[in-house]
Amino acid sequence: MHWQRSWAETPKGDRMRIVTPAEVANQTQNKYLGVLVAARFARFVNEFPRDRSVEFEQKLTTRALGDLVQGNLKYKLVRRRRQQEG
Repeated sequence: MHWQRSWAETPKGDRMRIVTPAEVANQTQNKYLGVLVAARFARFVNEFPRDRSVEFEQKLTTRALGDLVQGNLKYKLVRRRRQQEG
């Protein structure tokens, strides 16, 4: 299956990549899991100290979604243990 990349133009005239739910679902079991994986990775990256002199071109969540659809993020599902009542 071939996915066509979607682009949108920002008010400043820059091109912005649009990540579709189908692209996310292609890399994970479903689109909801994909968004959760990308969000968790973005939170993880956000914990690292940043160099304030460098301005990033993309937000962390956008970058994480891009890495996910390109197949650059590896993840593992871990079942939560239920707490015993007591």
